[in-house]
Amino acid sequence: MKKSKVAIFDIDGTIFRSSLLIELVEALINNGLFPLKTKNIYASAYKDWSNRQGSYEDYINAVIVAYEKNIKGVSHEAYLKITKQVVTDNKDRVYRYTRDLIKDLKKKNYYLLAISNSPKEVVQSFCHELGFDKVYGREYEVVDKRFTGQILHLDLISDKAKMLQHALAKEELTLVDSIGVGDSEGDITLLKMVENPICFNPNSKLYVKAKRLGWKVVVERKDVIYEKI
Repeated sequence: MKKSKVAIFDIDGTIFRSSLLIELVEALINNGLFPLKTKNIYASAYKDWSNRQGSYEDYINAVIVAYEKNIKGVSHEAYLKITKQVVTDNKDRVYRYTRDLIKDLKKKNYYLLAISNSPKEVVQSFCHELGFDKVYGREYEVVDKRFTGQILHLDLISDKAKMLQHALAKEELTLVDSIGVGDSEGDITLLKMVENPICFNPNSKLYVKAKRLGWKVVVERKDVIYEKI
């Protein structure tokens, strides 16, 4: 059987113009599934980042802590309703460059694979709207219709290169003519594996690596898209 060519995308900050996790946490708070005080966990990190005094990584890590401290005991059914609403409200909030790249790759019969550290339910719903073939996200255990607070397969999802190797074998994919799109240093191991790495709106650590290795860098700012030299 002929193996399919694959294009791998990070989602948050690469396709979606924010973070699905951030939007989900805010929605869980606003709908009473998480307590209002949850915001206190990441408020300081958000302020530092918005004032350019702290990193986005510190902010998003604080949001992850807030999520994982409060997800235990939440009804999975109620949670799924919130994820669907988050996607409905944000499905068109995407970058033009990656949106158009996805459309072009679908025409060329690429297998579209998403690997994200946001919760799988919200990533899967979001990527379904875009026509992705397979989605890997962070999975949290559900027992008796409620979250236990336990993370499943953490060793796999925390290493995007390992996750890609898993997908290549499971889905019968080839890295010949493969494309990878990422925006931060967490995507470096994945980008090293593909033949055509694209660093889209990269943070400083990924940009330095891209310059050294000669990877393609694309920046989208307002209504302008350009390659950086």
